[in-house]
Amino acid sequence: MSGRAASINDYRALAKARLPHFLFEYLDGGSYDEVTLRRNVEDLQAVALKQRVLRDVSDIDLSTKLFGQRWSMPVGLGPVGLSGLYARRGECQAARAAQAAGVPFTLSTLSACSIGEVAQAAPLWFQLYIVKDRGFVSDLIAGAKEAGCGALLLTVDLAVPGTRYRDYRAGLSGSLRRPGSRVAQVLQRPSWAWDVAARGRPLTMGNLEPLLGSGAVLADLMGWVAQNFDASVTWKDVEWVRSQWDGPLVIKGILDPDDARAAVQAGADAIVVSNHGGRQLDGALSSARALPSVANAVGGRMPVLVDGGVRSGLDVVRMLALGADFVLLGRAWAYALAARGEAGVGHVLKLLDAEMRVAMALTGTRTVAEVDSETIDSR
Repeated sequence: MSGRAASINDYRALAKARLPHFLFEYLDGGSYDEVTLRRNVEDLQAVALKQRVLRDVSDIDLSTKLFGQRWSMPVGLGPVGLSGLYARRGECQAARAAQAAGVPFTLSTLSACSIGEVAQAAPLWFQLYIVKDRGFVSDLIAGAKEAGCGALLLTVDLAVPGTRYRDYRAGLSGSLRRPGSRVAQVLQRPSWAWDVAARGRPLTMGNLEPLLGSGAVLADLMGWVAQNFDASVTWKDVEWVRSQWDGPLVIKGILDPDDARAAVQAGADAIVVSNHGGRQLDGALSSARALPSVANAVGGRMPVLVDGGVRSGLDVVRMLALGADFVLLGRAWAYALAARGEAGVGHVLKLLDAEMRVAMALTGTRTVAEVDSETIDSR
């Protein structure tokens, strides 16, 4: 396939051709048999939009307000681990693309570039995991404050890491391959090796460097996650984070209406309906299936964000119609970053803008607020 892409699926193919096999499998894969991973895409695409005609849709406005700021469209770049390895200093490139498009960028705790480095490139939100070392967590929160992060996304659906068969087979964690497998895979991708492995140094886990050291490799990261993510976390820990963070606090990883109500009571400012991109509990509901009941449980008391399976602007409109106020991209922007860096991410955001405008015009909606359950054809 050439370097041209007309859709997010095209970018997936380009990313597969450019990334070393183990990195692509880490990005593309889900847990166990990947049932939920497939459901995220299929259930969302199965939502039928209601076509309406002879309405004045000459002026479409995609802008929306969230956390006191107006964004160009109800879309943001969600956290994607290791994205700084998909292109040279990849998180910085993606953050710049998001800023240029007028949408937020979220940095993962498991990033290659540190909070401070990315904040120098563009404004950002920060995604936080709670680990056993609470002092380290406090330091991360303080770092997010110092960097002026616009929101803190506390991810709560990783009490234990889901098993991802693709990572084992590809040689990323608990390798089923010989020790030199990753090196051989890198040598098969000379463009990536030159751009990232050679010119992209230092290759560290930026936010985790105080714990992992500067010479950490991916195998160290996977082992560290398994040993250090805290399975004892409860809603009291959410209150503990709230006590240290006075900006918008978003609870990410909600699928159950009761958990959504608990997030309201815990003092969160928003939630993200998410199953971690199908990377945790395989067989869980897709985000699209879980979204309506969660949104109803919240009842307008806080914004509802969502991620999972979004591959087009039509999917964004579907999520809005199902009850979301804002949509986060994951693999969609990471594929583009891997394929074409900052330009690829910028292009994906332009594609979503154009596709949303078509979908809204043909459903007779002119503003984001007008997209609701009536936009869905339930026949």
